[in-house]
Amino acid sequence: MIRSMRRRDVVLSLAAVSATVLLASCGEDAPKTPEAADTPAKPATALPTPVGTVDMAKLLEPGALPEKSIGNADAPVTIVEYASMTCPHCATFHARTLPEIKTKYIDTGKARMIFREFPFDPRAEAGFMLARCSDDKYFAMVDVLFKQQGGWAAVADAKAALMQISKLAGFSQESFEACLTDQKLLDDIRAVRTRGANDFGVDSTPTFFINGNRYAGALTVDEMSALIDSMV
Repeated sequence: MIRSMRRRDVVLSLAAVSATVLLASCGEDAPKTPEAADTPAKPATALPTPVGTVDMAKLLEPGALPEKSIGNADAPVTIVEYASMTCPHCATFHARTLPEIKTKYIDTGKARMIFREFPFDPRAEAGFMLARCSDDKYFAMVDVLFKQQGGWAAVADAKAALMQISKLAGFSQESFEACLTDQKLLDDIRAVRTRGANDFGVDSTPTFFINGNRYAGALTVDEMSALIDSMV
């Protein structure tokens, strides 16, 4: 069961959190060190094994918040990602894998991606709230927060760090404070997480549903490409 927290606590509890705690929130081991450039070529990537399946119709039913997605709604492959803004594995996926997947599959109409909030801590909640409050800059804000994760997720004064990032998206001090004290938005983000956990078995981030098959962990470009190629 997800513990309730008042809206003021989202702001007040943006206290120092160690990188170890944030890593643990992903529910997986630390990312592996990239292989050396002179490593011999590998054989074709084997298809990752799903850890479960869900009913796609149920998965795509409307939730507490409007869906945030990229790609053609008619694409033959639908990817649903549950992520936490303070999860290093999620940041790794968005930095190393998603850009190439977007170019190869999303931009070409073969796949679309739906991004859903699954915050593990108040800082992740705050990040998602600010992304939602940025309206049409949602994905740009998510991208910046992942890229600059080390500069706000585990620092002493996360609120000040988030304010500086938010200014780039056009926030004023007033709109920043208003966003982080929006109780309905906070409740809705928590509802997205609760639904993901209760209805679809999400218990770590990132978790992906690809045409109904569930995969846990930050998939590589080769792994996700192999999965998409097998479905188109």
